[in-house]
Amino acid sequence: MAEKRIAKADIGTLLKKLAAEGEVYAPVRNGSAMVWSRVSPEDDIEFEFTNTDLSPKGFVFPQTECLMDFTNDPDASDGMIMKETPGLSEKRVLLNVRPCDAKALSVLDKVFERDEESMDVYWKDKREKTAMIGLACKDPCPTCFCSTVNCGPHHEEGLDVLLVDLGEQLLVKPLTERGQQLTADLEDAEPADLEAAAAQKQESEEAISGGVSMEHIDDRNVLDEYDHPCFDRIFESCINCGTCTYYCPTCHCFDIQDETQGDYGRRIRTWDTCMSWLFTHHTSGHNPRGSKKDRVRQRFMHKFKYMPIKLEGAIGCVGCGRCTSKCPVNIDVRSVVNSMNEQISQSSE
Repeated sequence: MAEKRIAKADIGTLLKKLAAEGEVYAPVRNGSAMVWSRVSPEDDIEFEFTNTDLSPKGFVFPQTECLMDFTNDPDASDGMIMKETPGLSEKRVLLNVRPCDAKALSVLDKVFERDEESMDVYWKDKREKTAMIGLACKDPCPTCFCSTVNCGPHHEEGLDVLLVDLGEQLLVKPLTERGQQLTADLEDAEPADLEAAAAQKQESEEAISGGVSMEHIDDRNVLDEYDHPCFDRIFESCINCGTCTYYCPTCHCFDIQDETQGDYGRRIRTWDTCMSWLFTHHTSGHNPRGSKKDRVRQRFMHKFKYMPIKLEGAIGCVGCGRCTSKCPVNIDVRSVVNSMNEQISQSSE
């Protein structure tokens, strides 16, 4: 598909085209934070930011979501009968999505849309109705390591369009048929635009100084990795607060509860965290992950061992670095994974 370009000063023209698709959301500045908010063609769009505090995961997998509702009256004609809540009424557009966050949704596609029998219809409905316009990273965060987990500052997976900030101009790369339709009216890019974008991509990749290695994790069987001696110390500083799971763009554990108020009831799905001791607590009182070590090990084993096995190599991490930057006790996911990847000595086996 042919690359396009648009002047930043004319971004309102593109926003009008996007708004015709539905509501448009983009990162906006809120004090020192970058948050997702609805925008209009008249708004100034932010391009100078590292990443949003929260990923856009909540648009397709809300923190709290009503799945069904019912009349809480057993004597009513429709009493206690679950009725599915309607899906999204219209399409919407997410603008300036970072490539790592788009890749995260592609990873979650493998979880929620694994096959027809287990298809999550709530995820699928919102995913299909959400167009993704990405913004390439030209200044990666110090905690970013996306290029070492099958991603990168200019990664295109999961996006309909990728924008590259070239100063006064934006290079516009349509990646899907929907993206091509949204950008068809823009002028074609010049060779100089393509050269500048390629140079920026190289500079951004070279700016990522830290990373992870997983060759030994991949080669070892599950039980050997599970018994890795690194887990005897990794858990010590963790306070099981769950901050890492809340900010992570690929965490997808949830709980389902029924709640009532008066004659109205609803079934809701809410985010859950493997860091909570209640997460695997059985009604019998038994808890297979009753210790802090068990829970910390589960989190890292799930992302870097179990998911790649079950999801055809897809790692449960895109290297955004949020868990590291938000952790109140400074646990660095890169250090953890590299410890998991260390060779196991014979005396430790």
